Amino acid sequence: MQILVTIALVVIAVLLFELIIGLHEFGHFITAKLSGIKVNEFALGMGPKLFSFKKGETQYSLRLFPIGGYCAMEGEDEDSPEPRSFNNAKVWKRMIVIIAGAVMNIILGIIFSFIMVIPQEAYTSTTVEQFDPRSYSANCGLQIGDKIVKVNGYDIYNSKDLSFSFAGVNCENVDGKSVSVYKQDCANAICTEYSKIATDKKPDDDTLLKLYNITTDGCTVVNNSADKTEAKKVMDDTVKKLYDTIGVTDYTLPTITEKDTRQRYTATVTVIRDGKEVELNDVQFFTYYKNEEDKEADKPSVSLDFYVEPIDKTFTSVIKQGFSEALSVGRMVWQSVVWIAQGRFGFKDMSGPVGIASAVTQVASQGLETNFGSAVFNILNVMTLITINLGIFNMLPFPALDGGRFLLLLIEWIFRKPIPRKVEKYINAAGFIILMGFMVVVTCKDIWQLFTGQLSL
Repeated sequence: MQILVTIALVVIAVLLFELIIGLHEFGHFITAKLSGIKVNEFALGMGPKLFSFKKGETQYSLRLFPIGGYCAMEGEDEDSPEPRSFNNAKVWKRMIVIIAGAVMNIILGIIFSFIMVIPQEAYTSTTVEQFDPRSYSANCGLQIGDKIVKVNGYDIYNSKDLSFSFAGVNCENVDGKSVSVYKQDCANAICTEYSKIATDKKPDDDTLLKLYNITTDGCTVVNNSADKTEAKKVMDDTVKKLYDTIGVTDYTLPTITEKDTRQRYTATVTVIRDGKEVELNDVQFFTYYKNEEDKEADKPSVSLDFYVEPIDKTFTSVIKQGFSEALSVGRMVWQSVVWIAQGRFGFKDMSGPVGIASAVTQVASQGLETNFGSAVFNILNVMTLITINLGIFNMLPFPALDGGRFLLLLIEWIFRKPIPRKVEKYINAAGFIILMGFMVVVTCKDIWQLFTGQLSL
């Protein structure tokens, strides 16, 4: 049964990927047809033909490998005497045809976004509703009721923006003897004792709930403490309450060991508080090690350490959320390009087809831990990113990309004179070689990381 489920997910992923490519090429195809440009072949897939048929002047083909497709227009890559060839069309029509593929990908991304948004019962806002017991941000200035609008200058419009903004938060050394770090350690110590009791004593559900409430209340008071002495006293009192609740008298109160420096993920956060915009500097977020390997390598990770208010589902909120999340994905793609240029993302963070396939497999597996629908939802989420990424990436003014070809057409339109065909061929050929070479290098990197176990989300 598990094999059948896996096969079904693979088929769904392949079909969605082919839909992304097919719709891109359909954008070129339909605008070419509407512009009167002759289309010789419209193909889904690459490689040998599985079957084809001809309608009018166009051959429609389904090819063996579902890894792409193409729209072959007359005179697109070679000189042609045909009056309806691509290069004989008016320049504004050619510009529309070239950019239509990327536009269709972005439209598909918006559709995918709505498909994911509509079934949800409610949506998440960016307004802090509650802090996690181990929250670091709670004692660094962030407050319940704050609406987060920026993280390190990155505008926050929804929860997707908020999650993505943490990819750009830097880990740095902070003063290990500060009051905020001391309070973090006190809260961590309370949570550690709670976990120890829950694991070792296995209390009933009612008792466990009481213990959890004691823990959260104690951590809240710790986070609001004025100094280290008060934080330590609250920690001791809370731990005593935990053990008193289960009738244990033989225990040792935790101690706090201070260090000169600590690693913390820190950011400048701008919030709306009581109707006014407030900038909070050096806000620290929960910093932890995912496993022992990361701890030995001293590679900490970061996570949100607070909960946000829900947004009720209404017709208006559905429309707003659908467009907002699609826009956020587009901003994520563009910001990622900027961060790569700035060196904040490195070569190891880039992925080609192998890395994408691995990501789809991982998110599908994570979804299956819940149910089949969650796995499909996770795949669709990745596909939304892929299709919008494809649309935006194709618009970049780089040779061989649609954006590069659009730039050449824009130059032709401005100067009323086409770039010599031979020069255009050389430019696109050079761009294609560079892109293919880069893709090969990235793919080799993905394969190496896959075999060494380093390729992960």
